[in-house]
Amino acid sequence: MSAKEKKGVRLDHISKIYLDPKTRKQFYAVNDVSLEIEAGSFVTLLGPSGCGKTTTLRMIAGFESPDAGEIYLGDEPINALMPNKRDTAMVFQSYALFPHYNVYDNVAYGLKLRNVPKAEMNERIKRILDLVELTGMESRMTNQLSGGQQQRVALARAMVVEPSVLLFDEPLSNLDAKLRVSMRTEIRRIQQTLGITAVYVTHDQAEAMAISDKIIVMNKGVVAQMGTPKEIYHHPVDEFVADFIGEVNFLNGDIVRLEENDCILNISGHEVKVPNPDRFPIGKACKVVLRPEATILADTGALPCKVVLSCFMGAYQNYHVMVGDTLVKLADYCPVGRKVYEVGDEAYLSFREGCVHML
Repeated sequence: MSAKEKKGVRLDHISKIYLDPKTRKQFYAVNDVSLEIEAGSFVTLLGPSGCGKTTTLRMIAGFESPDAGEIYLGDEPINALMPNKRDTAMVFQSYALFPHYNVYDNVAYGLKLRNVPKAEMNERIKRILDLVELTGMESRMTNQLSGGQQQRVALARAMVVEPSVLLFDEPLSNLDAKLRVSMRTEIRRIQQTLGITAVYVTHDQAEAMAISDKIIVMNKGVVAQMGTPKEIYHHPVDEFVADFIGEVNFLNGDIVRLEENDCILNISGHEVKVPNPDRFPIGKACKVVLRPEATILADTGALPCKVVLSCFMGAYQNYHVMVGDTLVKLADYCPVGRKVYEVGDEAYLSFREGCVHML
């Protein structure tokens, strides 16, 4: 890829309104969203169906027009530009390949539209096919390719035009689970090799965690939280984000006293010490966000509990326990040589140090 200035994307108070065909009422698909995507970064828009992530991506691409706000590519406002005039390229969920073209002609399509000279076109196609590991398949028809190979052709076709921003609309959802994992690794490798800005839409939390520099969690047309995968996972801003990213437990507690940077919580009638970096006050009711791997099950500990499920999962022993009236899911990784609790056993639940987050 030839050296060119890297560009980020900025959304400035963007809104998109649609008409609900059933109720005939207007609703916000995207509601006053402002965010900045750094040049050269890989950012994922993550959220459930209908949260606004695909609409946001399509507005960046130019397939939808915002009803309010401005989109910038670098410092250039692009609302008025047609999709083919924007310095972006989209990789679609359906691949959108031309079945009557071979691999070479599919990849060459965008370059021919731009009247790129033949010699330069050949050089660029050779380089990009090498990058996506399809060298030698130039003359293959796309219907003779596997799903993973078709995805690579779609990727090559988008990247060969050397856009400043590469847009991905759930590109792996048509692939089987194992191939999805290897292809997401490939997409990340290629993005890092080129240093290109990437905006990626998915509803798959594991996918988002594996490939992103930053994750933007969306809910009902607004940004719920933006941060690194670690920030989103360990320090969610609310219950929705905590629950959407990975498996999670919520324990209700009341702060009964403070000790330096810790607080003592009353959970189901038992006192438990947890870190309190946000300085929640005495008397506040709060929720403890507890990941399954952040817990310890033992014969002694902080909270008495009763085992209601015990299941060997290979890498971990999966437990469900009742703490008072609350069901808590635990994962005891590499349980070899440790006591395995059975259904009906009484035990104690403790929190791993530094793994508790309060809301």
